[in-house]
Amino acid sequence: MNISYYIAKRYLFSKSSSNAINIITIISSVGVVLATMALFVVLSGFSGLKEFSKGFYQTSDPDLKITASKGKTFLFKDDLKNWLSNQKEVTAYSQVLEERAFFKYNDKEQIAILYGVDHHFTDVVSIDTTLIGGDWLNAENPYGIVVGNSISNKLSLGIDYQNPVEIFVPKPGNTYDITNPKSMVNTMYGMNIGVFASIEEIDNKYVFANLPVVQELLQYPLHQISGVNIKLQPTIDAKSFAKKLQSELGNAYKVQTREQLNAVFYRMLNTENLVLYFIFTLVLIIALFNVIGTIIMMILDKKNNLYTLNNLGLTLKEIQKIFIIQGFLLGMIGLVVGLILGIILIFLQQHYALVMITSGLPYPVKLTLQNGLIVIITMTLLSYLSSRIAGGRISKKSFAEK
Repeated sequence: MNISYYIAKRYLFSKSSSNAINIITIISSVGVVLATMALFVVLSGFSGLKEFSKGFYQTSDPDLKITASKGKTFLFKDDLKNWLSNQKEVTAYSQVLEERAFFKYNDKEQIAILYGVDHHFTDVVSIDTTLIGGDWLNAENPYGIVVGNSISNKLSLGIDYQNPVEIFVPKPGNTYDITNPKSMVNTMYGMNIGVFASIEEIDNKYVFANLPVVQELLQYPLHQISGVNIKLQPTIDAKSFAKKLQSELGNAYKVQTREQLNAVFYRMLNTENLVLYFIFTLVLIIALFNVIGTIIMMILDKKNNLYTLNNLGLTLKEIQKIFIIQGFLLGMIGLVVGLILGIILIFLQQHYALVMITSGLPYPVKLTLQNGLIVIITMTLLSYLSSRIAGGRISKKSFAEK
């Protein structure tokens, strides 16, 4: 057996001659355990919060979206339609048409995006599952609209089949009389048949309507749209298929994944995750400073033993190695215990909702292998570095005299 490892293990699990050193060792060990547990719990909590937030975008944004590289609209030609229909990776696709519009209901006014969708739209995204009142768009109400909860509040608009919402969009071209404002816009009257609730950004942005009606309002031909939303098979990687689709379509079209459509949101999540990681890694570093102090005090306490070991033939490097291994083992024990406690805590939160955001909404957490590996790698590296620092304090002067 390696003599340095054997002695380090004995020092680690045996009591010191000084009761103060024993107490300090226990305190530093507890500190490492709590810091490790905190890092894992925070990363798991943020992973859960990230998935929870992404879920809202999954109800409104598709896996992939095709738009025009130049301009706002394009013609959905048969060759593109046939190509999408023949791809086994594609579960469903939907034609959409977006345009900023002015909405007026009674004496209230609001600007939002009029989002025309076909009857395949809810096969691609599950926005209809977020309805808090009324019904989704249907053929029975061709001029029906579904508004976001924020827009509904601003317009004081509920489900109303009697009083229409006036919708105004600018007329294309310049064939209008500048002295007559009404000649500058196209007008449509829609009946609000549903209200959906998602995150505020979406609630305050969209009003859904049937695609043919929006095309009629904008004076567009039947196949002129602003985008094609695509739903992929669950096992298909969206980024890889997006590259394949972009290569097939060429530069006339732009293919974006859900992450690219919400680049600011995902960048913000990744930045916050990185900041939290550095903050709690700093806490872990502070905890490991206690380990450094403990090892240095142990070195002073074992001064006579070091003198004896040196006389028995152990070199300075081997004696340093004893305390490097001891400090590293102390960190690894803290890692294992802290990780186990963290996993138990996350498991309890998932099954028993220990922490609640609201009375009916538990704080979301998620156990992932990635978070476990991040904690293990971080703790292993920091434990080794702190042990090297502590072990490096030993020199010939440390045991030159008995």
